Amino acid sequence: MTGPGNSESFDTRKSEQIAQLQKARALLARYNVSVMHEQDERQEILEALLGQRGDGVWIEPPFHCDYGQNIRLGDGVFFNFNCVLLDGDEIAIGSGTLLGPAVQVYATSHPLKAEERIYMRDGLPAYHTQAKPVRIGKNVWIGGGAIILPGVEIGDGTTIGAGSVVTKSLPAGVFAAGNPCSIIREL
Repeated sequence: MTGPGNSESFDTRKSEQIAQLQKARALLARYNVSVMHEQDERQEILEALLGQRGDGVWIEPPFHCDYGQNIRLGDGVFFNFNCVLLDGDEIAIGSGTLLGPAVQVYATSHPLKAEERIYMRDGLPAYHTQAKPVRIGKNVWIGGGAIILPGVEIGDGTTIGAGSVVTKSLPAGVFAAGNPCSIIREL
């Protein structure tokens, strides 16, 4: 994992993090200009980028992430266009899960209080970063534009409505929606 997890602050500007970020950006630049018929090349890029990639993973470009190495995808995972994963800690997504367009999954955040967030380095402001793992179960469907926040777990077979902001963990087999996201009914 890139970040320490457990809400501990870490420095995203250390040389190790910068090197991982640069590697991910170079791979993403290649991926995001690839075309549909270049599936072999796309799969090679995903293999180099992601911590784990199951069989049949399909990610529509453009796709964006911080490091890639903290992302674990099961078999048959599908991301539609413009998905963003901030993977300062592990993001694990189970087999058969579908992400609609512009879904954002954040394992990374910053402290709320400015005095805990901002510090000076070499005469310039720098920022403490926090990370908590995100776990999304199997056969989950996350509607377009939804945002999943750090530390959230979503149970197998759950559906998240488009535009929802998921601030708390959700059990298996429910439909949940809204801001903040809440359970509407069991499925």
